[in-house]
This record gives sequence, C-alpha cells and structure tokens, in this order.
Amino acid sequence: MSSDDAVKQAVLQAIPPELSGMVRSVSMRDGVATVIADAGGLGRSAAAQLQRELEEAASPVAGVNEVRVALMADKVQRQIVVIGSGKGGVGKSTLTANLAVALAKSGRKVGVVDADIYGPSQSVLLNAADTKLRAEGKMLIPHESEYGVKMVSMGQLVEAGKAIAWRGPMVGSALGQLMEADWGETDLLLVDLPPGTGDVQLTMLQKFKPTGAVVVSTPQDLALIDATRAIDLFRQAQVPIVGIVENMSGYQCPSCGEVSEPFGQGGAEAAATAIEVPFLGHVPLAMEIRIASDDGKPPAASEGALGAPFAEIAAQLQQWLGQSAMNYTG
Repeated sequence: MSSDDAVKQAVLQAIPPELSGMVRSVSMRDGVATVIADAGGLGRSAAAQLQRELEEAASPVAGVNEVRVALMADKVQRQIVVIGSGKGGVGKSTLTANLAVALAKSGRKVGVVDADIYGPSQSVLLNAADTKLRAEGKMLIPHESEYGVKMVSMGQLVEAGKAIAWRGPMVGSALGQLMEADWGETDLLLVDLPPGTGDVQLTMLQKFKPTGAVVVSTPQDLALIDATRAIDLFRQAQVPIVGIVENMSGYQCPSCGEVSEPFGQGGAEAAATAIEVPFLGHVPLAMEIRIASDDGKPPAASEGALGAPFAEIAAQLQQWLGQSAMNYTG
C-alpha cells in the first residue's frame, strides 16, 4: 500500500460514523486530502456545517497538509405558485396561508413568500408575529412555522406598525431577497402577491417565472371585474391559470343557522366558466375563520369542517402541479 493510500484509509477512519454515509469518495495526493460528500437536500447553513466537520475530522490525520471538501447537491426542482387578486380585502392572504398548511399536512415541502411588501400579514396568519428573520451573509433563513411551513415576510424584518415607504426598485430588491432565501428542500413556494397589477407582480412574473397562478375573488361584481384584470395580466405573462377561488361565499348565522349571501352568490364560479378557467371551490364567510386567522391558527391545520374547503382546494392544486411537472419533464 502506498503512503497516499495509507493516509486515505486513515482519513476515512477519522470521519465520524454519522457523516461517513454522506462521503462519496476520498483521495490523497501530495498531502492534499480531497473529500467529496453528498449535500443533497441540505440548506446552505447545514451544508456549511457538514463542510466544517469534514475538514475538522481530516485535518489532524498524519500526512494531511490540506483538506479540500467538495459538496455535491441535487438542484431542487422548485415550483412557484402565485396567489393573486385584482383588489384587496378578498381574503387572498388567508387562502395562501391555509393552502400552505393543507399542502404541508399532505407531505409537501412548502414555503410561503409574503410578497405584499407594503401590507405583510403572513407572520400573523402563521403565528410568527414575534419572530425575526436572520441572515447568513446576504441570504435570509426562512422561519419554520409550527405548521410545517417555512416562510419569509417583511413583517419579520420591520418594526410592527411601521410604514414601508419604498419606491419600485427597492421593492423589487426586497422581493428578490425574499424569493432567494435559503429554502433548502422546499419544493413548492406559494407567493402571496399584493393586490393589483403593479411593480411586485411584474417583477415576480418577469424574473421568477411562476409555474401557475391562483386568483381569489369574492362573489361581488366589482371584485370579479378586478379578478379578471389579474387573470389578464397572468395570461399576458404566459403564466398558466390554476383556477379561481370564490372566498366569502355565503354566511351562516351562528344564532339561527340561516345562510345569507352578503356579497352575492356564485359570481366567481360563473366568471370562471365565462372566461374558461377552472373553478377551484368556495370558502365560506365565517366568523370562526376570521378569529382563528387573527390568532395565528389556520383552520386548515385542524380536522374540523372549516378546514375542509382549504383541503379540497389544496388537493386540486396538488393535482394540477403534478400534471404540470409531468408536462415539464415529458
């Protein structure tokens, strides 16, 4: 056995058992130990720690003058779905949070990007209002909520109640930092867009090329007009429309049980048919959803009846994403 081979065997023996399964090869030449390890599925911080531990294990071995660690990582094929609306106040953020929770319950590795820079609310909806995002270098580390959903939000970067008075370029830069956070194994990002068709939407569509878009509307005629504008923007950007969700669809009186329709009935479903996009379902106008959302307890996290509409919409989205992935790879 040559001296290099002997040192190589010593390096292999020095690597802790819990790390040895990640090591793909070790080579020695002129006192330089090269360790190739599999870092697939590791986030940036975990991969850096793996590199440090391998260097620390190999460095003390006699005959090793330098350690070089090369990490291999399979690139995650990450899908991006934007949740949009033509106007505010239609429950887009609540839908985003609950879809994310429902998808996480089904086993999907999902993250939420709160792209509503001026009016972030995901930190409240996912019970992370008291958390602050940290960064490694220039990369943000997403917060992992108690519901298994990773998230980033301007609400975790600025003081509560503080106005964000930024012009377009600064907003675009902030969006880029949120999108390019260290998502690790996350394979699906749900992006809670601000209402309307402005700078954030254009930056998102042009730079990040979403896989698809879900549009949220109430049954109200005015909301449907604005939702149609949002759909037109996505179509112009060649972003496929997953479908329309009708939120605040019917209100059941908690005292008498009578159902009323304060925003009309079936308008979004009819509009979906008229403009030939899928209809994904109704979410009722319920006091319990509002209270749970304000408390950071998404109804989709429970097994109760209030979580059922979100689970059904999430299942349709999951099916659409699967078909989209098949079309992409095929």
